[in-house]
Amino acid sequence: MDLALRSCVAVVSGAAALGLVVYRRPRRALAAGGLALALLAASGATAYATWNPKSVLEPRFSGLLSSAPSLVGNARSIVTEFDVYQQELARLVTNVTKLYDVTSTLPAYSPDPTTVRVLHVSDIHLNPASWKIISSLVEQYKVNVIVDSGDTMDHGTAAENGFLDPIATLGAPYVWVRGNHDSLVTQRYLQGMKNVHVLDGGRAVSIAGLRFAGIGDPQFTPDRSTAPGAAESQEAAGARLAEALRAQRAAGVPADVAVVHEPSAARGTDGEVPLVLSGHLHHEQTEVMKKGTRLRVEGSTGGSGLRAVEGKYPDPIEASILYFDRGTRRLQAWDEIKLGGLGLTTAEVSRHLPKENQPGAAPSPSPSSPSPGSPSGPSPSPSAVPSGTASRKAP
Repeated sequence: MDLALRSCVAVVSGAAALGLVVYRRPRRALAAGGLALALLAASGATAYATWNPKSVLEPRFSGLLSSAPSLVGNARSIVTEFDVYQQELARLVTNVTKLYDVTSTLPAYSPDPTTVRVLHVSDIHLNPASWKIISSLVEQYKVNVIVDSGDTMDHGTAAENGFLDPIATLGAPYVWVRGNHDSLVTQRYLQGMKNVHVLDGGRAVSIAGLRFAGIGDPQFTPDRSTAPGAAESQEAAGARLAEALRAQRAAGVPADVAVVHEPSAARGTDGEVPLVLSGHLHHEQTEVMKKGTRLRVEGSTGGSGLRAVEGKYPDPIEASILYFDRGTRRLQAWDEIKLGGLGLTTAEVSRHLPKENQPGAAPSPSPSSPSPGSPSGPSPSPSAVPSGTASRKAP
């Protein structure tokens, strides 16, 4: 109230004084003061109507701010060091054009020892640019595990296998499931590579304190020799994975993350695992299913490959960084990363927090809880912002 009163007095007196100097008439000077007061009131009313303090929990960095890992910090810093985070965000918004000059003065990005970082990629579709992007993300975010939910290839032929060789140099363990464009030839080639973990038939593997279980896509799209309906359905594959997840939980080694290619197969795991990752749709989306399992669908990290030029605009290159608490092995937050597709030079990073991890919310259940996943809905996605800005606008 004090700020509002001071602002009104300053605006009216300043505008009236300036009007008197310019027009030399008291009536026009008062009119100038009244107009300034009206504009101030309209601005204040607009700010009041759109104000949402919670929107700062999901900042979006784009353009020059794409070096968000050094700016955002670990998944917990938004809550535990919110004042520092808020000051740095405000300073970056006002100094966006000088970002590269001020980054040396920002707090160092110190990995939280209780946070496991998982890079989720999908649908690379033979785009060679993806490997450089993935390698850069691994280095910038200090990624512990890379999860690829399939369609790394386009036709699944042996001639394409050489495309997979850069995986050995990415700098992190690589967890992979077969997509509908990946053949068994592709799968066998990856199984022979060091540091690659192929999941199929419900097989599980423990990496960096997390247990991943997955199943390959039952269908192989390029194989025209297979009669329609001869392959296992997506629903049946999801049911097989769910059965494997139940068996692992009964054996005392429950999975923390399930991985499939198609979301339709992922739905069969609802209630059996806290989080399931998939791809196939070539766009990102998140939902919490009926029994509490969170489904995270990744976009195309290859920008849809050659299909990028089929539409009016090129498809973006998308990937996500998932933050897990090492103790509870639950998802704490995730960053959606979107790069401009073919011919575009834009970059956006937006952070999302599940409702149960926001300040004041009840803690999520432990991994031993019979009800995996949180019943809360997905965190809303912030609205798009132009390149070169950091958004705190309410969704």
